[in-house]
Amino acid sequence: MLAALVTTLLPLHAQADPFSELISPSHDLASVLPTPPADPFFTPPPGFENTSPGTVLSARPTGGMFFTADAYELLVRSTDSHGQPVAITTTLLLPRAAWTGPGPRPLVSYNIPISSMGYSCAPSTELKKGVSADVVAISLLLAKNFAVVVPDHQGPKQAYAAGLMGGHAVLDSIRAVTHWTSPELNPDTPVVMTGYSGGSIATSWAAQLASTYAPEIRLAGTIIGGEPADYDMLMPAMNGNWGTGVMLAAALGLAREYPELLSILNDNGWRIAHMFRDICISQETMLGIIAPLRVEDLTVVPDPLKLPMVQQILNENRPGGMAPAAPVYLFHGVNEIFVPFEGAKELFDDWCGLGARVRLQPFPGEHFVAGALSIPLTTKWVEELLTGELVPQGCTGPGH
Repeated sequence: MLAALVTTLLPLHAQADPFSELISPSHDLASVLPTPPADPFFTPPPGFENTSPGTVLSARPTGGMFFTADAYELLVRSTDSHGQPVAITTTLLLPRAAWTGPGPRPLVSYNIPISSMGYSCAPSTELKKGVSADVVAISLLLAKNFAVVVPDHQGPKQAYAAGLMGGHAVLDSIRAVTHWTSPELNPDTPVVMTGYSGGSIATSWAAQLASTYAPEIRLAGTIIGGEPADYDMLMPAMNGNWGTGVMLAAALGLAREYPELLSILNDNGWRIAHMFRDICISQETMLGIIAPLRVEDLTVVPDPLKLPMVQQILNENRPGGMAPAAPVYLFHGVNEIFVPFEGAKELFDDWCGLGARVRLQPFPGEHFVAGALSIPLTTKWVEELLTGELVPQGCTGPGH
């Protein structure tokens, strides 16, 4: 399996001598972080740590695939999983047509399921190259004349699955574009957040952090789909099958924010971490097909989920402990294979128990089918959140 993995991933590896890492892998966090971009735009200015979260550190117009909107790339001060200042990138898309609706032009935070490990897979990079799989959904939002902000919500370490980092990045991106120099957006701008699958991790955390971390945002509501809410449920569903690559990427992404997790890797685990440092979701999926590894084969303990340290980190990144202040529309495929519907139901119950206004909508199909079916509906859901129609008061869903 490792031989197949090497054959697949070594051509994608950024290091000059990947074979030496394969033979004797470094056990150092820096060696498994993503290769930093060469563009100096992404280097924050000295003293950025002393600015407030949401401060625009630098900005520039950028190209892309949307011909009806002006695109801007912003470097924004945010906060990582441990309360430390970091710089993130976000992309703002402003329709050229005038807004003729009531009130200020709405803003949609469209949180792409990055689910990858390197900068080449980040939304800001893919949107500029014109290769984003989310172009249809974003285009439909722009066609409604909504402004759209697309954050690189995994942060500078590309920490896939790190919920606190993702939530902060989403909220700080919204702060940045609603306080920037553009006359199109301002602090009174109504905001809707939406995210599916890997994007739902950041979105769910942003929803429940908003009232304490960024209470000034005028959040009309949140759309969350395909939420991998409970990592304890994901391990049995994705371990040792064609979901393995994505699950390992999520574990290693989380380890970038919590390096103590790396201490339980054996040499094969470190080899995987080196090979994964810059890969994208397509290569992760390929790994699951050609080499469906098991997590316990990559660690020095037989069942890493039973370790108190692991459980503490997973609990810190499991949403549900705080109530979102704005309405939430939660949809999930009822025929899920890898991301069980029970996880969404559990999150729904947690938020309802805390007094949140939530609607859980079972959706036909498994993960990819439910995601595809939601694309043409997202714009309608955004409109109904803005008018207060989509989510009734209280809790609406199975058993309620």
